[in-house]
Amino acid sequence: RHGGGAFDTLPGRARVSWIGGAMRRVASSHSIDDFGEDLDSFVTLSSFILTATEVCPSLAAKGHIKKEEETDLCILLQSVATSCKYIQNCVRKLGLANLSGKNGGTTNVQGEQQMKLDVIAHDVFTRGLDESKRCTMLISEEEEEAIMCTSSPNGRYVCVFDPLDGSSNIDCCVSVGSIFGVYRVVPTLGTGEGDGVAQCTQPARSQLAAGYAHHSGATTLVLAVGDEGSAVEFVLDDDTGAFVVAADGAPLRCPKRGQIYSLNDARFDDWPEGLRSYVTDARRGENQTGEQYSARYVCSLVGDFHRTMKYGGWCGNPRPHLRLQFEVAPLAFVARAAGAVATDGLREDLMANERGPTAAHERTPLFVGSVDDVAELLTYGDVRQVAKTYAL
Repeated sequence: RHGGGAFDTLPGRARVSWIGGAMRRVASSHSIDDFGEDLDSFVTLSSFILTATEVCPSLAAKGHIKKEEETDLCILLQSVATSCKYIQNCVRKLGLANLSGKNGGTTNVQGEQQMKLDVIAHDVFTRGLDESKRCTMLISEEEEEAIMCTSSPNGRYVCVFDPLDGSSNIDCCVSVGSIFGVYRVVPTLGTGEGDGVAQCTQPARSQLAAGYAHHSGATTLVLAVGDEGSAVEFVLDDDTGAFVVAADGAPLRCPKRGQIYSLNDARFDDWPEGLRSYVTDARRGENQTGEQYSARYVCSLVGDFHRTMKYGGWCGNPRPHLRLQFEVAPLAFVARAAGAVATDGLREDLMANERGPTAAHERTPLFVGSVDDVAELLTYGDVRQVAKTYAL
């Protein structure tokens, strides 16, 4: 049984990459008969990352010009994947290992009460990235300040992450996830490489890679690498401990149209007129498609986002509640790779914004999903709710 370590490539497996939607396979040195299975359908995350970093022109454009830099990015992403495996194991053992419930009344930087797994997931990501020796600093939704990685003060990368999205649902076994984005250290930003605020508040478009893990009936990891890369879905194989390309082998693509909107309908009376009008028309089928839409809402951003990428429509939050750098920017990067679009209700595409947040924990509204659905939503004018705090 494979132990699921940092490098989980299995011997003899075919390698694959998706660039601009085109699939390229690298021949295996073994025949299928050697293993008695379809090797083309068994492509690990490790082999994908190695190939993707080799053939993405945008990585060279963003400063990746040396082979060792490609290797460093591979190691960093492997560290993230290993952290996601560890968190998945904790989620599965929630009720068996005293991991459920609140963390003794502690709160995070946003003043939200932390669950035990919030703290564990943060520690797992932080330790994994530090021990990868490729990340020079990181910043988490759970901490106010950027954290310098003592093991690699001259590392090439900055990582931002929400270690456990949807944790308020964890005790009732609703799906949760982890979200991450990777940037390159830019020595000219702010006061230099040691300026944690400047390094961790780069615009979403500057990301080299981003993705999320979705812990549900199965654990999946969706990853996008480079500006030309597609979003690729991997499933954690319990038998090998490896993340393996999903069975259909195709990149994750969001339909241009769906028939689902996803947000908390209980806030209807607090919404601006534009958003209320859109939802009313969607419910009645008095929209551009003439079809009645359905509402689906998990209140776990990764869960709602993953469903939207699969089935189309859009999901989000109209009030400035989601963290731009830890949740919205990485998901906007993945959405673009999947042929979808993300907006804050003002800009048509967050990935076109040349400015990053003014503060590491800046919040924003989010509407993300099918290109035609989001475009129709924006024709209704004001769809952004004013800031408001709710008990639940």
